Amino acid sequence: MVFTTGTDNTDYKMVKIAITGPESTGKTTLAKNLAKQYKTVWVPEYARNYLENTKGVYCQSDLHPILQGQLALEKEKEKKAVRFLFCDTDPLVIWVWSMVKYKQVDPRIEAILQHHTYDLYLLTYPDLPWENDPLRENENRLIAIFEIYLKKLKALGFQYAIISGKDEMRKQKAVNELKRFD
Repeated sequence: MVFTTGTDNTDYKMVKIAITGPESTGKTTLAKNLAKQYKTVWVPEYARNYLENTKGVYCQSDLHPILQGQLALEKEKEKKAVRFLFCDTDPLVIWVWSMVKYKQVDPRIEAILQHHTYDLYLLTYPDLPWENDPLRENENRLIAIFEIYLKKLKALGFQYAIISGKDEMRKQKAVNELKRFD
C-alpha cells in the first residue's frame, strides 16, 4: 500500500476499500458517501463509461480491457487519496460478471483477482429497490449472485463485511467496519 503524509505531518498507510456486490445494490452511493465522510476520493466504475460508449454491446473479450481500465483509474485516483481509497468495483466484480454471464473466467482476470487485493471488501447486500438501468442485466438473480460473491470472498480468504440496510444505516454499517483501521 501507499504511504501518505497526513495533514498533521504523520505518515500512515493508505487503506484501499473495495465496494463490491451485485448490480443495483448501492455501491456507487456508498462509495461517494464514504469518500465524503472521510474527505477523500473514490474510484468510479470504469465499466459504466466503457459500456455507454459501446451502447451496452459487449462480449466476453471486453471484460479484461474493462478490468485494465478499472485498475488504471484506481491507480490514478490513488495519488489523490487521503487515508482511504474507496473503489466502486474491483476485480471480483469482473470475475463474477464473467462467471454469471459466460460460465467461465479469463485466466488473466483470475490472476488479477488473486493478486490485486484490498484491505477490506464491503459486500453490498441486495436489499435495496431495483433501479432500472439499460446497462443492468440480472434483476431477478441478485440473491444468487450475492451468494457467488460471498463464496468467492471466503474461498480467497479476503477480509470482508456484508453491508445492508437503507440510506444512513447502510453507510453507518460501513463506517463501523472501517473503525478497524483507526
